[in-house]
Amino acid sequence: MKTTGQALRATVFVGESDTWHHRPVFTEIVHRAHAAGLAGASVFRGVEGFGGHSLIHTTRLLSLSEDLPVAVVLVDSEERIRAFLPRLDEVLGDGLVVIDPVETIRYTRETHGKETQ
Repeated sequence: MKTTGQALRATVFVGESDTWHHRPVFTEIVHRAHAAGLAGASVFRGVEGFGGHSLIHTTRLLSLSEDLPVAVVLVDSEERIRAFLPRLDEVLGDGLVVIDPVETIRYTRETHGKETQ
């Protein structure tokens, strides 16, 4: 079964070594999103990038970095994403949040008395 709809995607860019109370910031964001009941959150680790300080971080062998860019992607309705944003205020020391309107297509398998292939 397939359903479509409109949503917001909030992408939070932080550094891999950023912490909040001895815990990675990206982990804290995912756990807060889960507790808030958001539809989904995923963390993606970058292989190279730079941010506000203009220092390039990379995974290349000769310049291994311990502070690679990380993107936390959150998707839900506009109302729920906007309500969640204040929960980021205290955990983001350095970071950037980008908000995009998106169209979602959700696939689900019907298992109520039918076999799935």
